[in-house]
Amino acid sequence: MAVALKLEKMISEQAVADIEHWRKKYPVERKRPPILAALHIIQKENNNSLNEPLMQALADYLDVPHIAVYEVATFYSMYHTKPVGKTVISVCTNLSCMLCGSKNIVTHLEKRLNIRLGETTEDGAFTLKEVECMAACGGAPMLEVKEEFHENLTTEKVDHILAELGVDEDE
Repeated sequence: MAVALKLEKMISEQAVADIEHWRKKYPVERKRPPILAALHIIQKENNNSLNEPLMQALADYLDVPHIAVYEVATFYSMYHTKPVGKTVISVCTNLSCMLCGSKNIVTHLEKRLNIRLGETTEDGAFTLKEVECMAACGGAPMLEVKEEFHENLTTEKVDHILAELGVDEDE
């Protein structure tokens, strides 16, 4: 028999209070809606990453099946079920972005950061992530970093974004 994991022992009191804030927005019988916000809160507390014990503890806390939490965490690209760098750069490579040059943007980012899609820099500062449609097709190609969308990308715009993130031209 698996030992029940207590979410309250795994995250801060403030994080529990934040999850409770979201739980109270829904009728008691509606247990799944707070999953999205709760995963965001937990991920933020856990170095921008989720793991199975945290997801199981959240499911137990919300009184939902474990798979319900896991489905959400693995469906949405904003959640990371594997360790990532301090800053995640998510590049859309779906149809609109691809037709507008996201392949060139990815190649440029890979060269500048010296990593490939799905990898993290040696210093743990950056992870380059490929994502599906981010609902900004009119501004393709686009990427997201630190919860901010950057649209109509060019390599020059990417260089400016990287400079703001502290990446030197030499890198």
